[in-house]
Amino acid sequence: MNDLRKKVLVTGGAGFIGSHVADAYLSQGHRVWVVDDLSSGKRENVPAEATFVETDIGDPAVRDLFRTIGFDLINHHAAQIDVRTSVSDPQFDARVNLLGLLNLLEGARETGTGRVVFVSSGGVVYGEPETFPTPESAPKLPLSPYGVSKLTGELYLNYYREIHGLEYVALRYGNVYGPRQDPHGEAGVVAIFSSRLLEGTPLTIFGDGEQTRDYTFVGDIVAANMLVSEMALESGGGLDSVAFNVGTGQGVSVNVLADTLETVSGFQPGRTHEPPRPGELRHSRLDTTRLRAQGWDCGWTLESGLKETFEHIANGRQTT
Repeated sequence: MNDLRKKVLVTGGAGFIGSHVADAYLSQGHRVWVVDDLSSGKRENVPAEATFVETDIGDPAVRDLFRTIGFDLINHHAAQIDVRTSVSDPQFDARVNLLGLLNLLEGARETGTGRVVFVSSGGVVYGEPETFPTPESAPKLPLSPYGVSKLTGELYLNYYREIHGLEYVALRYGNVYGPRQDPHGEAGVVAIFSSRLLEGTPLTIFGDGEQTRDYTFVGDIVAANMLVSEMALESGGGLDSVAFNVGTGQGVSVNVLADTLETVSGFQPGRTHEPPRPGELRHSRLDTTRLRAQGWDCGWTLESGLKETFEHIANGRQTT
């Protein structure tokens, strides 16, 4: 970011990932505003040095904030992230993930924001991929309204880039886990398993437990956000020219995840099995060659990341 202090808006900055990202921008010396409606985020996650605005991203007041502050950079983490919620209420999913995004983009267009970092999803925009690990160029065939809204978000951003000159980068995350995580979404299984291990409750495995995901520690996600906030971008090209998968490139099964958590925690309360969940993807792992070519790399192994996460959850229980 050319070593200049920037005015950064982090939406969803009271949430699990967004709060870590806000911390990182502050550590780089930037001024940070957090917009979050606290529907899933927590006020205590917001960094003390950030300016907090409690509101919905679709609220007209957000546009007034753009006019007052004049943001240099938007990091957009606020979203409806639950696949099952998107299936049961696709209109709600679209209202948050599309209309909320458009409210932000109109504010950015009106006030000359330089760049948007958009959180997409490597776990859902590709649907059931045929290639593993899956590259950014793979066909986009989402199988849920959530996946459709994330892909549509990228299409809207491409429009604003082509027509209005608004720079953006889309980060297609794997299944993110780490400290401050709530037990929501597929990567929420780490928080769920950790809590059950601490309670001495058997871990519930859906299906045979051989379904795999690309579990990625939040510290590596933050590093990717910082990198793309300042990197030079290609001109022209389609969606994939400014999209980057963020993951480990490794598929970890639920069974292996449970084994590893039991090892790092020292608890083994046993396991129970339930029928497979309808519509669940069988496998997902991401090809991160393009992001690695920009100088990014994974700094956390599965074991080290799970140990950090488990200890955070355990310490949190001790202080409540």
